[in-house]
Amino acid sequence: MDVFLIILAGLCLLVGLLGSVLPILPGAPLSYVGILLLHFTERAEFSTKFLVFWLVIVILIQVLDYIIPAWGTKKFGGSKKGVWGSMIGVVVGLFFGIWGVVIGPFVGAVLGELIDGKQTAAAIRAGFGSFLGFLIGTLSKIIVCAILIYYYIDALVNPVVTMTV
Repeated sequence: MDVFLIILAGLCLLVGLLGSVLPILPGAPLSYVGILLLHFTERAEFSTKFLVFWLVIVILIQVLDYIIPAWGTKKFGGSKKGVWGSMIGVVVGLFFGIWGVVIGPFVGAVLGELIDGKQTAAAIRAGFGSFLGFLIGTLSKIIVCAILIYYYIDALVNPVVTMTV
């Protein structure tokens, strides 16, 4: 049973890392599930403090991932239509591969601002804010997932070590 849980945990962590870039997958939560699965094996023993700490971080990252692009759009002068355009741009961008996911929020925010009647320069500025927010959110998720992958690998290399925060 341990081998199955270890493999499943590893898959959750890898899909979680992929989900850090693809908005349709909950990256950080999947990686956290991987750590939980590993915890239920005899290979690793994470402290309650460790598990609660990372649960809080994962929840915080997920919440911020929705707030930061909207904040970036607003901070750079965007409207609600720009924020909605940014979110729609992420979804539409999924159909165009990695570049679509990266450029989609920018294009969506710009189009949303243009629909709202903004001048081109103001629309591009809001789009840049959305793009910057998207990058910050994505980078945050990648960092969290990478740290959780580190703990997974460390637990496999150094079995039955209690991990604490």
